[in-house]
Amino acid sequence: MNAPLKISMPAEASVAPKAYKLLIDGKHVDARDGRMLERKSPGHGFMVSHYAQAGAAEVEAAVQAAHRAFETGPWPRMQASERAAILLKAADLIEIRLEDIARLDALESGKPIAQARAEIGGAVDIWRYAASLARTLHGESYANLGDAMLGIVLREPIGVVSIITPWNFPFLIVSQKLPFALAAGCTAVVKPSEMTSASTFVLGDILLEAGVPAGVVNILAGLGADVGAPMVSHPLVEMVSFTGSTRVGKMTMAAASNSLKRVSMELGGKNGQIVFPDADLKAAADAAVFGGFFNAGECCNAGSRLIVHEAIADDFLGAVKALTARVTVGDPLDDLTKVGAMISSDHLAKVTGYVAAAASEGGSIYSGGGQRPSNAGQYLDPTILRNVTENMTVAREEVFGPVLSVLTFESIEKALRIANNTPYGLSAGVWSASIDTCMSVARGVRSGTVWVNTFMEGYPELPFGGYKQSGLGRELGKRAVEDYTEEKTIQFHRGQRTGWWVG
Repeated sequence: MNAPLKISMPAEASVAPKAYKLLIDGKHVDARDGRMLERKSPGHGFMVSHYAQAGAAEVEAAVQAAHRAFETGPWPRMQASERAAILLKAADLIEIRLEDIARLDALESGKPIAQARAEIGGAVDIWRYAASLARTLHGESYANLGDAMLGIVLREPIGVVSIITPWNFPFLIVSQKLPFALAAGCTAVVKPSEMTSASTFVLGDILLEAGVPAGVVNILAGLGADVGAPMVSHPLVEMVSFTGSTRVGKMTMAAASNSLKRVSMELGGKNGQIVFPDADLKAAADAAVFGGFFNAGECCNAGSRLIVHEAIADDFLGAVKALTARVTVGDPLDDLTKVGAMISSDHLAKVTGYVAAAASEGGSIYSGGGQRPSNAGQYLDPTILRNVTENMTVAREEVFGPVLSVLTFESIEKALRIANNTPYGLSAGVWSASIDTCMSVARGVRSGTVWVNTFMEGYPELPFGGYKQSGLGRELGKRAVEDYTEEKTIQFHRGQRTGWWVG
């Protein structure tokens, strides 16, 4: 048993919680019924934030504001260069406030502060990339239809977009959606998770300061049933961009189908790292620990399944276990922390339930497995499970915690069968010195991203999304702005019309 954690209380614990109002039509407003949501820091246990709690009336007001801004406001009618300039200014303002935003995310989500800083820095890069795409968005022309005909294909912003984001990467994930919608000329209603809303409200202030007109971006805190559901079903919303669990994603898709909205969804994952004997095993071991325990495993992209060749399994897992013992679990505000707090006590219980179920199904706890005692907050030791088979619950369902399930293989065919034997297809990794092996795995795995001799790196230029029940569509990449547009065909006839139908 590891020693109990001693968590120090930050300065925020001795002052009143920060209160955040809703952002509707460029104004900060309270909920009409005065209701508030409260958020405790999962790493410290004190009340860190209060938010005005939106309901159906606030959703209606926000969607109407976004609709007016789209139909009559300047944003969709600006030159792309003007929108790009505002997005670039927003990126600069985010960068100036990076430390404050990172601290909010660390306090509300329990993630390590060093990781939060890296995420906000990555978000800055995404906003700048989206600004560049605003100026490259274009249509097409066809002068090959005969002398009398010219075809033009326009790309126009789709309209009002409902953006719903999760609690695990509060600022980063909204930054994978909103700047591209704005670059296209869309307007938006944004619902962050009710557990991690603060940094998104700060983003709203930044966008107003950068020059985004009133009504273009509206931000609501609230529960899924009260806010998310009407945002999805509202008839004036043309598109929904959702990141969250596959279960809620299915509900979102069903609700959006009533009005045939466009839906983009990034959902769950059960991602495998496949390690062959000829790999750089030192690098692969570090990546296995990183993939399994980054963000306390509360990550759709987590490498939660380690698929190791049986010839090296014992020695390799010994190295993984030794590295895991060096992972610092503790205070999210400590720069040295690698694994912070779990998002909630309910979620902690869910994750430990998966560990217990694995043991009852024949798996064994190789390392960790228990809640780390502390004077504040909720923490779980990074856990490695051995003797896991591909049909066990823990090998097929998304645990969303710092739990690494180990499976073994003796042939590339079996490795691919294990990797693909889940309902998900978000990402995978392969480790080998053989380019033939790497390409065979990369081509054979049914997932949206495959990392070769690395894991969980991302760039704005590369699209991200999943196969199967890991989602619909892609985020990021050079077509990210196009996803928020409609195509319109215009045909010009030149000269006298011929070929009369009734002559």
